[in-house]
Amino acid sequence: MFLHVNIHWLIPPQGVIGVQLVVTMVMASIIQKIIPHYSLARWLLCSGSLRWYLHPTEEELRILAGKQQKGKSKKDRKYNGHIENKPLTIPKDIDLHLETKSITEIDALALHYFPEYQWLVDFTVAATVVYLVTEAYYSWVKPSQEMNISIVWCLLVLAFAIKILFSLTAHYFKVEEGGERSVCVTFGFFFFVKAMTILIVTENYLEFGLESGFSNFSESAVQFFEKQGLESQGPVSKLTFKFFLAILCSFIGAFLTFPGLRLAQMHLDALSLSTEKITQTLLHINFLAPLLMVLLWVKPITKDYIMNPPLGKENVPLMSEATFDTLRLWIIILLCALRLAMMRSHLQAYLNLAQKCVDQMKKEVGRISTVELQKMVARVFYYLCIIALQYVAPLVMLLHMTLLLKTLGNYSWGIYPEATSDLPVESSPLSNSVNSESSSDDGKVKVTVIQLTMALASLKNIFTPLLFRGLLSFLTWWIAACLFSTSLFGLFYHQYLTVA
Repeated sequence: MFLHVNIHWLIPPQGVIGVQLVVTMVMASIIQKIIPHYSLARWLLCSGSLRWYLHPTEEELRILAGKQQKGKSKKDRKYNGHIENKPLTIPKDIDLHLETKSITEIDALALHYFPEYQWLVDFTVAATVVYLVTEAYYSWVKPSQEMNISIVWCLLVLAFAIKILFSLTAHYFKVEEGGERSVCVTFGFFFFVKAMTILIVTENYLEFGLESGFSNFSESAVQFFEKQGLESQGPVSKLTFKFFLAILCSFIGAFLTFPGLRLAQMHLDALSLSTEKITQTLLHINFLAPLLMVLLWVKPITKDYIMNPPLGKENVPLMSEATFDTLRLWIIILLCALRLAMMRSHLQAYLNLAQKCVDQMKKEVGRISTVELQKMVARVFYYLCIIALQYVAPLVMLLHMTLLLKTLGNYSWGIYPEATSDLPVESSPLSNSVNSESSSDDGKVKVTVIQLTMALASLKNIFTPLLFRGLLSFLTWWIAACLFSTSLFGLFYHQYLTVA
């Protein structure tokens, strides 16, 4: 009788299981029915605050150039009846002023990569809402034998973001000139060397917890294999683990190369457009946000100046390590919110490139065809969603990597979190329950559920929060480091090299 009651206690009730599934199904219905009509992605572009430059018509360029429409002459029909119309050219120093128009939903539908942009932004919003609801549910009910389904949503967001960045990077390899391809390969190799160097550095300077997490993972895996009657020294060596992690980091760095370079150019243009001091300050903070995230894991800064600041002759602890871990999560989320708030300023700075290119053309001598001039102006607006994706995708990766770090790392949102235990769950009572229940014919379903629970418990013993803390902390730090490195190089390139 005691074993029978114990088994029912181990199996979570159906009502508890259904809460997360209901939230998932409701959000899937919202994505299908409501988001096509009320979309944050469309609102960011089509709310009326962004204005794009219309390319001039050929008739307008003729009038500005003082030319009239040429009629067909007999000379044009001389060669086998074929009429050879030469393209109309105008002086580059023509007095041209472009007209602007607010972006509408109809205008946005014609943009390149608009479906991918809308899907990434709207799905990220849906996944974030699911995460918030799940976090509220876990803080209230606190289920212990249940999988957190918000983890799947966060992983899907990261998969979509990486897929889009891969697709954008692949386009650079299809260009015949190959300049962009060389830049991606160069930065990919640079980030591989940088990742290997950082992974070799001891944790006296960077406190990811990757060493302790990997050691815990190896020991737990060896114990698991021993229980299965297998002899093993571990699933993978530390050197192999770091090598493949460095390869992953090199790909992430290559994907974030052009988003960082583009961010630097938009930052400079946005600063030149803004006149208010508070806007300029927010733009500077937004640009330095990845650097601030990087410094949050630098051990001499966090341990010596934040957690234990020197006050007089004694070091008085300002906060506990658990409190600082929570504060670090909040700082990253707030910086991500700031980056989202400054998105329109950067996109408008990009759209102003059309007028900037025309002004630069006026300083040159010679002539340009009307078709080339129209393409030069229209191209800026046509690639708006690509620029928006390069701005949003790193932001999405940082945000949901942080959410995964909180959940899988077993952190807390409270500034003064309660003590949490990282010890593995013992599975021997489950084994005894299975042996006792297997003698009963009506307990086969329950035994199957318990065996599945044992398998999940074994995985939890191998993939512990200590491992996820080290791995996800490093990946979050690496995304911020890559984004700041490329944007800093882009700032130097656009401000000094292009001028020279």
